[in-house]
Amino acid sequence: MLKSMTGYGKGEASTPAGNFLIEIRSVNHRYGEISVRLPRTFYVFENEVKRLAASILKRGKIDISVQWDEAAAANSAPQLDMVVARGYYDAYTRLVKEFNVPQDAPISYIMSQKGVMKEVSGVVDEAELQPHLMAAVQAAVASLDEMRTREGEALALDLQARRKQVAEWTAQIGERTPQVVTEYRQKLKMRLEQLLEGAEMDESRLAQEVALLADRCDITEELVRLASHFNQFDEAFRGSEPVGRKLDFLMQEMNREVNTIGSKSNDASITNLVIQIKAEMEKMREQVQNVE
Repeated sequence: MLKSMTGYGKGEASTPAGNFLIEIRSVNHRYGEISVRLPRTFYVFENEVKRLAASILKRGKIDISVQWDEAAAANSAPQLDMVVARGYYDAYTRLVKEFNVPQDAPISYIMSQKGVMKEVSGVVDEAELQPHLMAAVQAAVASLDEMRTREGEALALDLQARRKQVAEWTAQIGERTPQVVTEYRQKLKMRLEQLLEGAEMDESRLAQEVALLADRCDITEELVRLASHFNQFDEAFRGSEPVGRKLDFLMQEMNREVNTIGSKSNDASITNLVIQIKAEMEKMREQVQNVE
């Protein structure tokens, strides 16, 4: 089963203290690379989040964003700092006495001074919130994995169709190759007959020239190796492990064999087939780059 390396997933979890929102995105990458952005309060869980994601997502550049929205009820009411308030009151009182102004310090004035009233956030219990965080991450990873699986199914269908087409063209090359040798022998014989103008032809020399051509354009080994690569390519689709790197390697090997066939060809029909195969294999290679 193929999986794509691109996708998006989201997971959420609600608690009395607040809500988690997890967003996870992945794009193509040669290896597996996971980065996590966490609120400072939850930095301690970064490695656990990475391990959870890595247990399911084996390859790709994966970005995980964790948002924490603290509930309003989690914030404590403003608290009065009596020490600071007393300091302002005493200072105000001294000024009144110093300037002989008979006026008490307004309470509203004291309360409006910096540091008198403090907003104290509620204390977050990270250990208590950890299961909720991990559940949200699990949901996001599962959502991303589901999307990558759906895209992988589409990739598999496309790759299998293209691989079938390449195999058909390769079979046509295999059928054409013996004809090339036969046609070469016939053309060479006709040309020699024209040149000799009735003189006796050296059949052994003709056979030798034909044999040399047959040896130069023999692509039996290349076709055998291509058939093996096709079988391995098909086998990769039936496994459950990530096969993107294997498919990429097979594409390189297939391309090498096709290039060799092209270099040995001295026939226009085979050359045209090689060009078509290489164009199709380039499209396959681009698709394989998306496979986990």
